[in-house]
Amino acid sequence: MPFKGELAQPSPQEAELAGHVDAVFGMLTGHWVAQTVRAAAHLRIADHVAAGATSADEVAAREGSDPATTYRLMRACASLGLLGHEGGRRFSVTPRGQVLREGVPGSLREAALVQGAEGHWRSWGVFPEAVRSGGNGAVLALGRNLFEHFGDHPVEGALFSQAMSNMTGLVVADAAALLDLGGATRVVDLGGADGALILALMRENPRIEGQVFDLPHVVGGAERAAREAGLADRFTAVAGDFFEKVPEADYYLLKWVLHDWSDEQCRVILGNCREAAAPGARVLVIEALVGEVGTPDPAAVLDMNMLAASDGQERDLAEYDALFAATGWRRTAVSPTRSLYSLIELEAV
Repeated sequence: MPFKGELAQPSPQEAELAGHVDAVFGMLTGHWVAQTVRAAAHLRIADHVAAGATSADEVAAREGSDPATTYRLMRACASLGLLGHEGGRRFSVTPRGQVLREGVPGSLREAALVQGAEGHWRSWGVFPEAVRSGGNGAVLALGRNLFEHFGDHPVEGALFSQAMSNMTGLVVADAAALLDLGGATRVVDLGGADGALILALMRENPRIEGQVFDLPHVVGGAERAAREAGLADRFTAVAGDFFEKVPEADYYLLKWVLHDWSDEQCRVILGNCREAAAPGARVLVIEALVGEVGTPDPAAVLDMNMLAASDGQERDLAEYDALFAATGWRRTAVSPTRSLYSLIELEAV
């Protein structure tokens, strides 16, 4: 039986409401996209397609997955712009999809895996309770902070470290280009994971000796990275806790460290740096700076992730200045990078 006719055009008010509904519904279903991308990373869809397995049947044969559901996943990836549809049931990898490949510049494969894994996912599951209680959904969901969770889940912890390393590429390049180490010779990367930043600075500055100071389950990756980079003769990796003490240095690197912790904990870290600092020492802080309230601001959204998974937060520049002043440091320079993050240099007072 035919339909009765065409629908009337919506009024301007109805069209505006429909737009708001669509926008908010997109926000509500963001986790659908996140887990779709995670599944694509887990099944190495982009790597398989790039290697010539352009159909779901071929990918499924390599992964041991179900061909029908693998096709549905690949079809969804095409709708997200990660794959291109080549006709029939065959696909190609788009430039966007390339960043889900393993080991390529700017790879987000490990980030896709870890953001949807137990530590982060369960922490987000109790997000309203985290807001009500004052933060740190990880403690509510896991009974401990995220880094303690990684210590007992080394595969997930390794994914997190690799994800952080992959995401540092543009920041590291900008820091190496902009940073003047002056006369510093001993540079310590606190919480430096696999040492991507310090190793880049060592390549640019042959005179410096570099060190990563991080938790015991992390430093092995830094040692391997230094050997692979041919820099092991000027590099050390030391296991420790920057809440207890830090090594003496001429220059400290704090990349994506302070945002993981509360103001009180940040004062401990910065205070330990000030206590151990060599005369004339400096600090480089790399963080996202929260901008003007009410404007589109990825740092403000990133702050919600910190609330869900840590004791920390993203801060504006005035909030960081207060932390520096309370611990014997003074900001001397701030520079944006080509990414979300800014370089903030400090000197001892």
